[in-house]
Amino acid sequence: MNQNHLVAQIAIPRPLPSLLTYSLPDGQTLAPGIRTVVPLGKQQVVGMVIKTETWEEPTDNAFALKPITATLDQLPLPDTHLLELLQWATRYYHHPPGEVIFNALPVALRKPKPLSSRMQKLLLPAAQKPTAIAVPESVFPLTNEQEQCLLSIQQWNQHKKPYPVLLHGITGSGKTEIYLRLIAPLVTAGQQALVIVPEIGLTPQLLLRFRQFFGTLPLVCLHSGLSDGERLQAWLQARSGQARIIIGTRSAIFTPAPQLGLIVIDEEHDTSLKQQEGFRYHGRDLAIKRAQMLGIPIILGSATPALETLYNAQAGRFHYIRLNQRPGATLTPELQIQDTRPFELQAGLTPASLQAIRQTLARGEQAMVFLNRRGFAPALFCPACGWQASCKHCSVNMTWHARRNKLVCHHCGAEQATPAQCPTCHNPKLTTQGQGTERLELSLQSTFPEFQVVRIDRDTTSRKGELEDKLATVRGNEPLILVGTQMLAKGHDFPNLTLVVILDIDHSLLSTDYRALERLGQLLVQVAGRAGRAQKPGKVILQTSQPDNPLLHQLIGHGYTPFARQLLEDRKRWHFPPFGHQALIRASSTASMEKALQFLERVSQLLTGTDVSGVQRLGPIPAPVEKRANRYRAQLLLTSRQRARLHTALQHLLHAEGNIPGRSSVRWSVDVDPIDFS
Repeated sequence: MNQNHLVAQIAIPRPLPSLLTYSLPDGQTLAPGIRTVVPLGKQQVVGMVIKTETWEEPTDNAFALKPITATLDQLPLPDTHLLELLQWATRYYHHPPGEVIFNALPVALRKPKPLSSRMQKLLLPAAQKPTAIAVPESVFPLTNEQEQCLLSIQQWNQHKKPYPVLLHGITGSGKTEIYLRLIAPLVTAGQQALVIVPEIGLTPQLLLRFRQFFGTLPLVCLHSGLSDGERLQAWLQARSGQARIIIGTRSAIFTPAPQLGLIVIDEEHDTSLKQQEGFRYHGRDLAIKRAQMLGIPIILGSATPALETLYNAQAGRFHYIRLNQRPGATLTPELQIQDTRPFELQAGLTPASLQAIRQTLARGEQAMVFLNRRGFAPALFCPACGWQASCKHCSVNMTWHARRNKLVCHHCGAEQATPAQCPTCHNPKLTTQGQGTERLELSLQSTFPEFQVVRIDRDTTSRKGELEDKLATVRGNEPLILVGTQMLAKGHDFPNLTLVVILDIDHSLLSTDYRALERLGQLLVQVAGRAGRAQKPGKVILQTSQPDNPLLHQLIGHGYTPFARQLLEDRKRWHFPPFGHQALIRASSTASMEKALQFLERVSQLLTGTDVSGVQRLGPIPAPVEKRANRYRAQLLLTSRQRARLHTALQHLLHAEGNIPGRSSVRWSVDVDPIDFS
């Protein structure tokens, strides 16, 4: 005789390949998205209901399901649509469902504790339809080109199932003004808009512009700079529908929004949108999937679209809109290539670059020197015996930070005091090689002592409010020199900045990474776009020891689009994405490189023995950074011209992983659509 029992499929934050099943008390049902406390071994852990179903269980069954211990929420936290997205992400990225679902929650919701009564009240308006709020008129009128762009997007979005829109606008063309006017009619009708930016550094300026435009309209911001409590409150305000506009970095794509009507991905090309540890998802791709599931519009904005995005536009999968002009009398900056080979450089700068900075400051304007390397010097060594300051935990040199007098590993974060003498031969005269932004800042301050030098990188903006203060200093329009890394490459508007000097790009021109040239082109165009954004003409100097590089000349002479088309032709020839599909299997071991390579060799053999055709294996080989944080690292690249075959191979691998010898001695992961091979 069988008995019917209501059971719940529960996700828990553990690396388990499937959901766990628990029994529910008779007569009780729980909606998907409600958190619970469940037994796991001898522990009580937090879980989330994904679905409930009826089971037929024999009365004499010796194996009884464990019951749910407690229910933490009265209302679901992720809504049904968001849970569907997370389950799709679990399948696509081949990552454990519990880790995917709980990574999507604020940290405060990952604990087996109920919400406080104050936080529970933020959920109450969830069932209420928001009241329309009037939006004030903008003080920035649109140009004719912007008006036509806006009209085209609005007409396109009227389709029952609108395709994604690629808004390809040159730097300074006013893409943000288009976003604002697309969002305005939605929020006044009671809907919500989600705006994703790649980095926390872009949120203050964007937030200011949105507040200027929308006034007191409820708006929340979600990024890593918030405390756990602040993030939870903003998340719940979005979940309830109270917050009409949600602005956030990559993980904000998982924010529940019951009235969501539009998604905007600003700087859609940016690599920061790809999570590189743990659950390795791409925020842009998940945003496109979320919009598709909801049947709502999504706008992908960039001056330098990713090659995959351009390819989708060319293939007709995305609607393509171009903005070619800067508003007003603003001119596109003049670009120059400077050959560094004939000169002895001062602080990495040619005499012509120094003269250009001097002339810019004399006119009362600002100059930016871009160097994408933090610290004082990337290497400290002994000229007598050749000793180098390398990280004990990684296979890389440590970077010297002069002001702190510390050696820092930029891979694992390890720090150590700077030795007074060589540890090997006791030579007291150690030497640095190369330069980072700290050294560049000091050199420029020495060369131009009468002017302020402002450095903006992760080292100078780690405390709350430091970034905003430095940006405010630059926007004060006093003549100064701005030194920075890629934090300054996009989105910022400095009206008095008329000169940009870009240093040290040669390593990208010589890189073996097939994505390096795409990233270089995007970086150069984005950094150059900081110059001449008001009525003053801008100038960009690009220093290189390879002034005759044909792709560099194509980028400067013809612009980003022809440059990108050439890269796409090269990718097509070699079946690289978007003309092929990839997954990177990484393995690491604390014991030895041999252990990691042996495991991946067995993975490769396992795939060889299956009937999965059309999937090629490259490797296994040691990772470019062979050791990181005391772990020896290796990788195996899977490629296929058909996405379905690649995923079939990954499914087979994950089903068979328990049978792979040596599994317990390594840590391994799957990275679908990898963008970083380091």
